[in-house]
Amino acid sequence: MLSSKTFMKAAKAVTPAINVTTRTYAKAASNWANQKVAMSNFESDKFINYQRIEDNLEIVRRRLNRPLTLSEKIVYGHLDDAENQEIVRGQSYLKLRPDRVACQDATAQMALLQFMSAGLPSVAVPTTVHCDHLIEAQVGGVKDLARAIDINKEVYDFLATSTAKYNIGFWKPGSGIIHQIILENYAFPGGLMIGTDSHTPNAGGLGMVAIGVGGADAVDVMADIPWELKCPKVIGVKLHGNLSGWTSPKDIILKVAGILTVKGGTGAIVEYTGKGVDSISATGMGTICNMGAEIGATTSLFPYNHRMRDYLVATKRAPIADLADAFKHNLTPDEGAQYDELIEIDLDKLEPHINGPFTPDLATPISKFKEAVIKNDWPADLRVGLIGSCTNSSYEDMARSASLAEQAAGHGVKAKAQYTITPGSEQIRATIERDGIMDTLTQAGGVVLANACGPCIGQWDRKDIKKGEKNSIITSYNRNFTGRNDANPATHAFVASPEIVTALTIAGDLTFNPLTDSLTGEDGKPFKFEAPTGYELPPKGYDPGQDTYQAPPTDRSSVNVAVAPDSNRLQLLKPFNKWDGKDFEEIPILIKVKGKCTTDHISMAGPWLKYRGHLDNISNNMLIGAVNSENGEVNSVKNTFTGKYDAVPATARDYKARGVRWVVVGDENYGEGSSREHAALEPRFLNGAAIIVKSFARIHETNLKKQGMLPLTFANAADYEKVQPEDKVDIVGLADFQEGKPLTLRLHHQDGKTEDVKLNHTFNQGQIAWFKAGSALNLMREKAATN
Repeated sequence: MLSSKTFMKAAKAVTPAINVTTRTYAKAASNWANQKVAMSNFESDKFINYQRIEDNLEIVRRRLNRPLTLSEKIVYGHLDDAENQEIVRGQSYLKLRPDRVACQDATAQMALLQFMSAGLPSVAVPTTVHCDHLIEAQVGGVKDLARAIDINKEVYDFLATSTAKYNIGFWKPGSGIIHQIILENYAFPGGLMIGTDSHTPNAGGLGMVAIGVGGADAVDVMADIPWELKCPKVIGVKLHGNLSGWTSPKDIILKVAGILTVKGGTGAIVEYTGKGVDSISATGMGTICNMGAEIGATTSLFPYNHRMRDYLVATKRAPIADLADAFKHNLTPDEGAQYDELIEIDLDKLEPHINGPFTPDLATPISKFKEAVIKNDWPADLRVGLIGSCTNSSYEDMARSASLAEQAAGHGVKAKAQYTITPGSEQIRATIERDGIMDTLTQAGGVVLANACGPCIGQWDRKDIKKGEKNSIITSYNRNFTGRNDANPATHAFVASPEIVTALTIAGDLTFNPLTDSLTGEDGKPFKFEAPTGYELPPKGYDPGQDTYQAPPTDRSSVNVAVAPDSNRLQLLKPFNKWDGKDFEEIPILIKVKGKCTTDHISMAGPWLKYRGHLDNISNNMLIGAVNSENGEVNSVKNTFTGKYDAVPATARDYKARGVRWVVVGDENYGEGSSREHAALEPRFLNGAAIIVKSFARIHETNLKKQGMLPLTFANAADYEKVQPEDKVDIVGLADFQEGKPLTLRLHHQDGKTEDVKLNHTFNQGQIAWFKAGSALNLMREKAATN
């Protein structure tokens, strides 16, 4: 069923001076600049720019003289300077011009505060803000939404006025989850978008290169500064056969996650190809791309096909579909395009998978899952099943889940476990309500939550267990790190398709296999589920539901953005200090982290989301979930000056008050997970100098650089063991800080001995300028002041 091949080609930097024989590739002759097709129905004056892609690729083809993958076509098609840009996969830093920016409300606060401090009158590219992260799930959608609007009024007012002031579209609370709104309204084939959320790649379901970033990256693009991205490698996933029966699009990415692991996609775009692609709906492709974030991929992508066209037409964007049809030569890979790695999957043989617990890459096929539950002593009693979220809340997802609930109802059976449903958008909610799908799900025992992220990001006021109580839940979400959903480290969270979640929730048993096992009906007779079914798109069309969009006003001059000086939710930013030109000498290690350290460990979500606009307050959660290697405890580190143990943030504040910089030492794939830049802002705010680890997740490494910190990696990962938590350290070589030149970590041990360790970094010259200026935003201000 599966094979893996690696194509490691020796790549040489391409420069404008190289002359090569030009190879001709098929392309449609057309003047794309004359075809004015709006990017969205909300932006009639902003047009899709296929001409830029066509022009750039003509240059790139001449220079590279080889077939291009789809990822390369779209990424290189958005180069700021195609003629002079060095292009080497996995090596060059590309300067790109994205088509648009999207921000969710939790990250938008800091992004907008940074943009405001840049002193610009308007965003330079189409930008939207989406209110989805601050709504906590408690009792049900209507009441939860009303409560969120009340307690978050100050933040929502800030977002509504700042977006109006700076010409940004604003989707109000209740609109839905950012990624679903983007797919329904803004994603288009061949586009390049960045978003301040790690699951931005969801838009790859419509053939868009959509990449999760930190807020500082978003500010660059909003300020008309070319966006920088390390030239991605490309991993191909070739799909054979067809999806059918119980197997769903979710099972493809669950399988891929098991192959590549949580860091196997780092630095690469995952590009799906093969005849099996045509058996997947556009929203199913979105599901696969969305969860690609869990393998560390830069983004994931599908080639344009008729399933995308159908979805564009269904969402009232037929002109975009017509344009994409004509531009299809650049919306599919060239024949003979080569991938850095190729994975092949036979969809005819792929079975449903369940991944977890505690990590999204522990993949188990349904046929072997019961055995795994028993062998690992996972709690078989299923407490809650949760479907929806940005990953799986399409009409198709809900319809297929409802078909199972309907089968159970025919035998007088309801869900034995608690069952929640999160519509991805107001449009999905209104449509499934109109078509009776919502009634079917609620009659099975389901509770419909607000159109928001909810439990997927820890916004869940769970009442049925106590903290520390061992239990199992299963979700159709994307991420299942320890404590992610309910802040209970003993909760075993598993990830599966909505269909598998629904079936197991009805059974109330984690060992139930709906493909082979029977349930007992109300009449005492056994019955088996038939394979789920459901329409890909609503036969009656989508019902938009309530209008929740706020367009920016034509005259923005009178709009005032107020931030109260005594607010505990919002805080205007002050510039970080510049680097003083010296090496760091004999500074303490705040914490040597043991094991997995995600952005959830570094800057927790859940109840802390309310402080996302207040850097001082949210810094009180810095690294409180990380395990201290010295004592095996969380949020307990020794203060090098007092000798006493205290919380990590409190210790860092004490060092800051003494004017002392500090470092963190960490393990593999440090900072995986969310795109939240607070995980970089907080260490910088509390006077951190460097994060030194075995390896980084892509977004977090970039976020640290943007804030003027030093993300450094051990040249030899085993040197992690040489570091003792009570060491004082020097970082040597900063006076001659250069691209590609290692630095030195000098360890001063308690016994008086010193030891030097080689440190690598991925800074280029432009990023070194961020460090020297104190942050990327500082450098932007300096340049603006001189212009």
